[in-house]
Formats: sequence, C-alpha cells, structure tokens
Amino acid sequence: MSTDYIEELNESQRAAVLYNEGPALVIAGAGSGKTRVLTYKIAYLLENGYQPWNILALTFTNKAAREMKERIARQVGDQLARYLWMGTFHSVFSRILRVEAEKIGFTSQFTIYDSADSKSLLRSIIKEMGLDEKTYKPGFVQNRISNAKNHLVSPSGYAANKEAYEGDSAAKMPAIRDIYRRYWERCRQAGAMDFDDLLFYTYILFHEHPDVLAHYRDQFRYLLVDEYQDTNYAQHSIVLQLAGEHQHICVVGDDAQSIYSFRGADIDNILHFTKIYKNTQVFKLEQNYRSTQTIVSAANSLIEKNERQIRKEVFSEKERGESIGVFQAYSDVEEGEIVVNKIAELRRSRDYGYASFAILYRTNAQSRIFEEAMRKRGMPYKIYGGLSFYQRKEIKDVVAYFRLVVNPNDEEAFKRIINYPARGIGDTTVGKIIAAATEQGVSLWTVLCEPLTYNLNINKGTHTKLQGFRELLEEFISLVAQQNAYQIGTEIIRRSGILNDIHADNSPENLSRQENIEELVNGMQDFCALRMEEGNPEISLSDYLSDIALLTDQDSDKNDDGEKITLMTVHSAKGLEFCNVFVVGMEENLFPSSMVGDSQRGMEEERRLFYVAITRAEEHCFLSYARTRFRYGKMDFGTPSRFLKDIDTRFLQLPQEATIRREVDEEAGYFRREQKEKASHSLFAHKATSERERPKAQVIAPTVPRNLKRVNNIPVSTPSATSGNSVEGLAVGQQIEHERFGIGEVIRLDGAGDNAKAVIRFRNAGEKQLLLRFARFKIVK
Repeated sequence: MSTDYIEELNESQRAAVLYNEGPALVIAGAGSGKTRVLTYKIAYLLENGYQPWNILALTFTNKAAREMKERIARQVGDQLARYLWMGTFHSVFSRILRVEAEKIGFTSQFTIYDSADSKSLLRSIIKEMGLDEKTYKPGFVQNRISNAKNHLVSPSGYAANKEAYEGDSAAKMPAIRDIYRRYWERCRQAGAMDFDDLLFYTYILFHEHPDVLAHYRDQFRYLLVDEYQDTNYAQHSIVLQLAGEHQHICVVGDDAQSIYSFRGADIDNILHFTKIYKNTQVFKLEQNYRSTQTIVSAANSLIEKNERQIRKEVFSEKERGESIGVFQAYSDVEEGEIVVNKIAELRRSRDYGYASFAILYRTNAQSRIFEEAMRKRGMPYKIYGGLSFYQRKEIKDVVAYFRLVVNPNDEEAFKRIINYPARGIGDTTVGKIIAAATEQGVSLWTVLCEPLTYNLNINKGTHTKLQGFRELLEEFISLVAQQNAYQIGTEIIRRSGILNDIHADNSPENLSRQENIEELVNGMQDFCALRMEEGNPEISLSDYLSDIALLTDQDSDKNDDGEKITLMTVHSAKGLEFCNVFVVGMEENLFPSSMVGDSQRGMEEERRLFYVAITRAEEHCFLSYARTRFRYGKMDFGTPSRFLKDIDTRFLQLPQEATIRREVDEEAGYFRREQKEKASHSLFAHKATSERERPKAQVIAPTVPRNLKRVNNIPVSTPSATSGNSVEGLAVGQQIEHERFGIGEVIRLDGAGDNAKAVIRFRNAGEKQLLLRFARFKIVK
C-alpha cells in the first residue's frame, strides 16, 4: 500500500498522523482538516502493523463515522475498512453490550428506548406514585436522571447523595430519587436500556468484570476519539478504562468549540487531558482551510477573551476577504428585511445559489421573522432540525410493532400499539395490566400471556380481544428468526391492520402517512440490500431496529431539500460550513443568553458558541442586532451584544460609522430611560384621556442616531388637508423613523382624522400603508 497521501498533509497534520508512541492530543482549530488527520492516521495504523479489528474509533454522529470509513476505504481498500470498529459511542457500546448482555442481567435482544419512550415511562411512574405531574414534570425528571447516569450515579448512589436530595427538595421534588429507582427497575423488567444506559452499563460491565475489560483492552490496541471536547464524564471514564496500560490513544477536538454543556459535555476532559494521560504529545492544527483571513482573524480576536482555553493562533492563507458586516435594525422585523435584502443583493452581484446562505440564531423561536420575510419574496428555505422522519407518529407506531416483536417485554411499545389500530382494548384494561405487572414485578407481556396466573380482573370479551392481540404478536415472533427485516417488516405492516388504517381515506393527512410508511418500507429494503452487498449478515429486524434507534436528527438525510437557504440554531450548525453566514439577534440577553446570568463559565461557553457561528463562514459573515423585538408578548428594548465589542474593529464594517463599544457603553442608559418614559406616558394617557384625545401618532424614538434631531409629538390639531401633500403634521417627501420598520420616506397621504393614512417607502421593509392614529414613528426631517 502506498503512503503518498502523507505528502498531502501540512507539517502539523503530518506530525499528528505519524506519532503513535503514546497519548496524543490533537487540538484542531476550525476548518483545519481534523477529519483528514483522523482518517489518514487510521490508514497509517493499518499500514503499520494494526489489524482493523484492533482499532476503535469513536465519533459523535453516524454521519461522521460513515464519511471517515469511506475515506479510509479509498486509501486502504474496502476489505480492511469494513472490519474497523468505528461508530458513535452509543452504537459501538450497544454492540458490545449485546454480546456481553447476560453478564449484566439482560438478554442480547434488549430494546433501546429513545427520549420519547423514556419520558412516557416516567410519566406512567409519576402517575402510579400519585405525584402531581405539574410539579414532577416528566421532562425535568428525565433530565435529572440523565444527568445522574452521565455522571455514573446509580439509583442507590443518588438516594445516598445529600446534595442531590437537598437540590430536589428545594425544587419541591424530593421523590425524584424514588422515581429514579422505579424507572431503573422498570427498564430492567422490560429488557430495555435508554441512551444513557448504553454508557452506564458499559462502564458497569468493565468495572465489575475485569476479564471482559481485559479482553476488550487486548482487542482495541489503539483508541481514537473525535470531538473530545464534547465528551461527558461517562464517555471519558469508559475511554480511560479501555486505554488501560497501553495508553495508545489519540483524541481530537477543539476546546474553543465546546458548546454542549447542557447535554453533559465537560470541557475539562480536553483541558485536563495532559494531566490525566502523562507524557501526552500535543499537536495543534492551526491552519484554517475554510475561511478568509479576515473571518479567521475576527474569530481569533473574539475567542482570546476566554480565560479557560488551550491557546492557539489559527491562521488562513486564503485571500484577505471583506470585513464582517454589522447591521443594526430598528426592530426584529427590520432585521429580517435587512438579511433577506442582503441575500438578494449577493445573489444578483455574485451569482450565489440559495444553498450557499445560512441564517444562524441562538433560539429556534427567532426563525419566524426570517421565514415570513423569505416567504414574502418567494425565497426557498429549510429549517434544519425539524421533526425527523423517525419521530413522525405513523413511523413510531410501526416501529413499536417491530420492537414488541423483537422484545415482547418492551413496555413502551406494548402500551403504544396494544390498541392501534383500534381493537377495543381501552385505557382501563391497559391500566389493569400495568397494575398487575407492577405488583408482581413482571413485564406487561407476561401478564398478557398468563392473565389468570396474575389475577387480571377482566371480563370474557376483553379476554378474547387480548388473546387475539397476543396470538397476532406470537405469529410475528415466530417469523423473526426466519425472515429478514424487510420481509417481516412488510408482513407486520400488512397483517397488523396499519395498512388498512392509513388507506381508510385519501385526506391530505392520510396521503402523507401513506408516503411515510412507503418510505419506511423502502428504507428497510435498502437496509437489507446494502448490508447484503457489503457481505454483512446482520439484516434481522433486531439489527434494523438498532440501526434506526441510534440515528440522530443531524444524521438524517437532508439532501432532499434542494437549493434552499438554511435556517438553524448555532448549536445545530457545528460541523457545517457555508459561503455566506448571517448571525442574527446579537443582543444582550439573547446572545449571550439571559440564562447565563453571572456565571463566567457559562459566559465563556456562549462566547465559544459565537466563535462557532463566525467560523462556519467561508467568504462572507454578517452580524445583526435589533434595537427592539417582541419577547414574552412585550416590546423589549435591547442593546448590542457584548460579544460585538470583543471583536477587533479592524475586521468589522460597523453601521453608520459607529463603534460597538460606544453603542454598548453609552446608549444602554438612553434605551432604558426611553422605555421608562414611554411606559409612564402610555399609563398616563390610559388614565387621563379619552380615546379621542390621545395623540394620533406618538413619537417613539428608541433608536434615534446621534446625528438626528429629536422632535416633539405630532400635533393632534385638525388636519389642514384630507389628502395629497399634508396629513396629521406629515408631508410628502418627509423622512420618518418607524419603531419597527426603520427609516422611510412619505410618498402618499390620504384621509383625515381617525382615517388618515400614509404610504411610506422604507429602506429595508419596502412600501407600507400606515393608519396614522396607530402608527408609531417620529419625523426625522
């Protein structure tokens, strides 16, 4: 095999690939080619004495694993690449657990519960315990338990933890420790593991069975971990177990892109790596191949403000590029107009396709304004991270049948489809089955199979319906070992009655369901055919369920979206790149989030998040903020984000030649005073004047630039003209400043009194017709 590919690497990349003597930490700056380093390193190992099954490569997405495996195959051939242990933490560890399941009290056919299954089971437990679901919110309880598992805290450990109990008690939820214990027991009874269990039980397996750990240590002679800054305590601990004595481990990541603490990621894992693994060799990949020099320099000047980091100086040898444009908008509405106008302008002048644009925001709720602005102009767009295919109801119904056939003890699947399609088994009957199962400590399926043994109190008619359901499932179960996923899957869909149900009528909803079920069948067929072509015998229904259970939303196929502008949160954008990026909503309490409070650690993560946003851009990056936006149903007067002044102004094109530092430091007080004055005025008007006496057009000037003259309220006197050149103190040709639409010119006036209207041509929002008695603006000149 040739190693010519080594010559394609720069000096730093080459050094990281060739070093295999001990622990290695590769700090990979944004756009520095870390995937190339990982794939070439694995190829190099395969060419220098390592067998593919001796290499364990852990990633965070199935997509990343697939891409790396394809690249490796191009270097060393399919035969070697096929046998690599490469995949996400959850997929690799679930594979190990299926082999070793009996050692920890499970069967190899255990079910994997997704988040919805987990929440549904918790909701049932909370109800059974007689607790108030409004207090014990299932989502909150789920997060508490997930956090405990990610820190390798068992139910007994949680119950014994004084700090945890005091925290739960302070939140008026002292019973969480009891819910956790019941949840743990119910999952075991159902033969199920949630995503967190896949990590927790792997750690337990290795901890309690040194012989098993020794076996896998011996097998995995070299460990590689991608995106190490995103690992949580459990993942870090398992890697530490496997690294063992040989210490042949290479982790790749960028502390400056650690943005998932809310998922349990711990930046200390990468910051302290050299202390945990002695004699670690550190390699820094500092050449950015993605962005212009200006974008890279701006990002550097931002992130250097963080104290807790591994210092590096990222550079680019691409063209200098244009300055980062900063837009100030009068409102979130105008911000939307500014952004879509800029997109239209760049498309005209540079011939960019729609897919080369991305709009990034801190929260999902911000998308509405941009969606509306784009719909008005007929611009195609997609929301990245919408409801994924496998979360759609009809798909989850079918998959629940599959799960119950593979593992009849699966409680959540049982409850979901026992009466779907409707077979006359109501909630009361299901409740009796759950009660009997809980009392006897067995699964729901066990009670269904032996209702008399477990004293199930039901009448003859209900008994007949339940046995009909049991017989149907048993017929499917008998086929599991005989048929592949596609064969038995189509049989289940047909004979269960689902096909008849979704073809009951041709309403738009049912047509959509039909298309989704058809696509699921296509996917099963593709799954079997592809694996057969690869020579992989794992094509059973159980294998198929494992495959789809481990899909994340980001791994889902997004290629059917065509040429569209992408809208997404900054968190979703990590790992992606676009020619032109707009980072919007750059305001205090929005970005950075108001939830950070006074936490320095939290503020530094918000700054890293902004760093990630900027470094998604290849050619152009634009930042925008609005002076006003509706939040929580009220008009909020904001100030520019502190992060804007963290960027060296040499790399920014500022609005109206203003400096961000002045905007933040000098104007904050003005906005607050203006807000207070407006509130007191409106309160006074409500109490002391009638509707007829109120000003027809109040002056609202929260965003008046310093060079504009402030004026008094527009007079309430009777207008001298009913149309044409002058109405309510306005005249054609005058310039106004509107609270939401910004600066505009009066081009027509009509009507009088309460019916007086003005047509205004705004710089960014286009033409608007305003009814003056409700319009909120001020005359500029």
